[in-house]
Amino acid sequence: MFTALALSIAQLGDRPVLAVLAKSLALTAALFVLLGAGVWWGVDALLAGWTYHGSLASVAALIVTVVALWLLFRAVAIGVVGLFADTIVAAVERKHYPDALAGARDVPFAQSLRMGLASAGRFVAINLLLAPLYLILLATGIGTAALFLAVNAWLLGRDLGEMVAVRHLTPEGVRAWRQATVARRFLLGLASTGLFLVPFVNVLAPVLGAAMATHLYHRSRR
Repeated sequence: MFTALALSIAQLGDRPVLAVLAKSLALTAALFVLLGAGVWWGVDALLAGWTYHGSLASVAALIVTVVALWLLFRAVAIGVVGLFADTIVAAVERKHYPDALAGARDVPFAQSLRMGLASAGRFVAINLLLAPLYLILLATGIGTAALFLAVNAWLLGRDLGEMVAVRHLTPEGVRAWRQATVARRFLLGLASTGLFLVPFVNVLAPVLGAAMATHLYHRSRR
């Protein structure tokens, strides 16, 4: 995994990777801005008769946006980068696995969108489902953090690995590969989750995760 991370960092300067990074960050930021604007409009309309309704709406929009960034950045960022993951995977394959690239198929946009939405939906649904357990484990000191890391390592490893596997395998083949690489994908997810927890580095985490997943897939196939 350290080799995959080092190779992925070294390729951050490639034009296709930079283009995906710029597009994914712009789209992610736009989604959170739209959320803030929607909250401001809703609160402002709700409190229209109040003297300071505009100020209250601004405060509410700021609070909701900051909390959403904290709680949902990973879900939104992975969902968005999934739309452009094919470009990152192809760039890594072109440089390191040209034979595999020759036999790869392009993933249709509709399928990428479906996978991205499914990834974001799984993150939100499973973490909401586990929220009571997170609260209970707060008493242990480290239980909440440990469970969060484990669950999200599993989710990220699944989603990032699938972004690569669908270019080369049938749906049945993807399922078989997924079953055969549980430990490797968990390590991939753990590394990617760790990147999301580091300030400033977290903006690179989706792109680095997709690149690392490409290395993991092809090394596991060997």
